[in-house]
Amino acid sequence: MSYPLLVLGNPLLDMMATTPTSVLDKYEIKANDAILAEPKHMGIYEEMVETYKASFLAGGAAQNSARGAQYFLPADSVVYCGCVGDDKFGKLLAEANGREGVRSEYLIDPTTPTGKCAVVVTGQNRSMVTDLSAANNYKLEHLKSPEVWKFVEGAKAYYVGGFHLTVCVPAILALGEHAAANDKIFSMNLSAPFLSQFFKDAMDSVSPYWDYLIGNESEALAFAESHGYETTDIAEIAKKIAVLPKANAARPRHVIITQGTDSTIVVKADATGVLSTEVFPIIPVAADKVEDTNGAGDSFAGGFLAGLVLGESLAAAVARGHWLASWTVQLPGPAYPYPKKEYVA
Repeated sequence: MSYPLLVLGNPLLDMMATTPTSVLDKYEIKANDAILAEPKHMGIYEEMVETYKASFLAGGAAQNSARGAQYFLPADSVVYCGCVGDDKFGKLLAEANGREGVRSEYLIDPTTPTGKCAVVVTGQNRSMVTDLSAANNYKLEHLKSPEVWKFVEGAKAYYVGGFHLTVCVPAILALGEHAAANDKIFSMNLSAPFLSQFFKDAMDSVSPYWDYLIGNESEALAFAESHGYETTDIAEIAKKIAVLPKANAARPRHVIITQGTDSTIVVKADATGVLSTEVFPIIPVAADKVEDTNGAGDSFAGGFLAGLVLGESLAAAVARGHWLASWTVQLPGPAYPYPKKEYVA
């Protein structure tokens, strides 16, 4: 069975529940904050499940996008790779993926627990406590195993979350090299400003394989600063990224920069230089309907990827991304509307 889209990222089980503010006090968490878990926070995960009956989402930025792409695509279209532990949270994560039609091909690490994120809802505030754990332990050997590499060979497009630059660069390179050699689509996300700042060498090592690079304005600015571009103009930054050296000259590079409530900028370039710069307005959402902007960028990427897999035009793929993001911000967490909404271009 051939899955046209393969996604590589850092899987986290998002567990969301409404709790009293005493939970914040107990674990010394601020309202509406996002932190990495310390030893004092580890009890919160069982408490979210046992006491507050948390709901589960298959999380982590790239996995959010995988679910977003599958939202539009036919059954059996998206396979996701990452590392989880041999525990109940890993099983819950696979089940959460399965409910939305994404196939999980996880490396299971028996020595490290599954990565998870407690989303503590108190009134209008959402406080996220993230324990990466096994998500940090992905290995190239898993990707290259016959059981998984067959999905690589069967796919026609690949998407990697930028956070994976901190985990397994050789796996990213393997996908990029395969994509370039076989004229397939390789796409990636800048994911966070700190990656351009502190993992610059790793990012630069995979940049020749970018056919599509997605990011937001803060990530673009961080990339520009770390590379000495001496400009804060988002379109100019996108142009400079677009003309970086490229492994597969047969495909033009597209750099897609979202800007929150402002329009999305897309620059297209090939070996001859910049070919076009286009600006695409977002779908506005009334302020009183915005529930949670967490995951909006992941949703955009998912919709955009679906458009690529379906062979749509650039404008149509961007429109899918904007449409899905407009629904996500109206829901708690990086979720998608179910029953599925009919998409009309």
